[in-house]
Amino acid sequence: MREGKKCWKIKEVIYLYLATGLRWVAHDHETHEVIEIHWLPFGQVLDWCRDGTITDVETLIGLFRTQALHGKAGRSESNRSMTAAIKLLYSHVAMVSDLLQGFIPGAWINELDLATLEKCSGSYVSDDLRDRTDDLIWRVRWGRDWLYIYLLLEFQSSIDRWMAVRIQTYLGLLYQDLIRTRQLSESGRLPPVLPIVLYNGAKPWNAAGTLDDLIEPAPPMLSEYRPHQAYFLIDEQRVAEQGDLPQRNLSAALFRFEASRTPTEVLTILHALVEWLKAPEQTGLRRAFAVWLNRVFLPRRLPGVEFESMTDLHEVHNMLSDRVESWTDQWKREGLEQGLEQGRQETRHLLTRLARRRFGPAIATQADPLLMAVSDPLQLEELGDALLSCPDGTAWLRVLHQAQHTPIAGDRRP
Repeated sequence: MREGKKCWKIKEVIYLYLATGLRWVAHDHETHEVIEIHWLPFGQVLDWCRDGTITDVETLIGLFRTQALHGKAGRSESNRSMTAAIKLLYSHVAMVSDLLQGFIPGAWINELDLATLEKCSGSYVSDDLRDRTDDLIWRVRWGRDWLYIYLLLEFQSSIDRWMAVRIQTYLGLLYQDLIRTRQLSESGRLPPVLPIVLYNGAKPWNAAGTLDDLIEPAPPMLSEYRPHQAYFLIDEQRVAEQGDLPQRNLSAALFRFEASRTPTEVLTILHALVEWLKAPEQTGLRRAFAVWLNRVFLPRRLPGVEFESMTDLHEVHNMLSDRVESWTDQWKREGLEQGLEQGRQETRHLLTRLARRRFGPAIATQADPLLMAVSDPLQLEELGDALLSCPDGTAWLRVLHQAQHTPIAGDRRP
């Protein structure tokens, strides 16, 4: 740093620490302090580092160094692996054919010559010059011309409310490529495209179904200039939960896997797949299902369990058959704990919202970390009663602080 003719040399040393094994404890804040603590998946934090949500240099260095030293892949890499495995499955004609026949409504599907299904190049580059790897493009004969199927694989933990905008952008890129390569109809026009969004998230899809729904109302004169791009959504888990899935359908089998609740149920679906895919020409599809089960599905259902590399459905079937009894108990424990935590989190969220309405945002902000420290459902219920009866926010915060020192239900003595 220069000041006139003087030169000042500044030396700053920053020490980075990694804390592990953290747990919620009672807080003893000063009355003027407003400190928010949020528990986040490590992968989500890494995403925030990459997209500019987190900009503090020391924080960025610490997080990326933690990732490098401890091999934490994060949500983005996990999603990329999942997308790659599903993309491998839907690179097979049989998967796309079953998807169209089993899940696209209308008799017009019968007019498609499914024997002509062929995969097209999907290497389009968006305006920010990043290659997309989450889409597949197929085409099929409809009469004398081609009809294109644009399949977008959406396996993020959050729902993209701007999906209709993305679809319009991607289809524009597709049409530009078709124009450039002169892949037009016999009459020289662009071919029709069916855009399908394949979603497997835990939350039901709630994004706008058309671009028109995302645009504010405008003067009537502008109505004809208003884009109306839509897409066909297949919400895998909701489709499977509704039941009545088509039989002997490969895409339906995939959706049943996603909605399965027990290892026995998985084994039943897997046994059917092994029977369906016996032919030698189906070796690639058997391998694609094995890769997805081995690298994506089973690790998600049984975190912490090491799996040997398996490349054939018979291997996966035999392994699961041998271990189904021991894994059933672990599967139940994982599912029970996840269900209980989800219920607790929903209750905390509701109490925070009610506190904001009754006492204002400042009290709700202070209450949020205190509520996160409470894991006993009975305590959360009692705190809800106190929220309704306390005369003001200070009184309710006092009750929350007291709850930190109250034994949980299993430890209470008569």
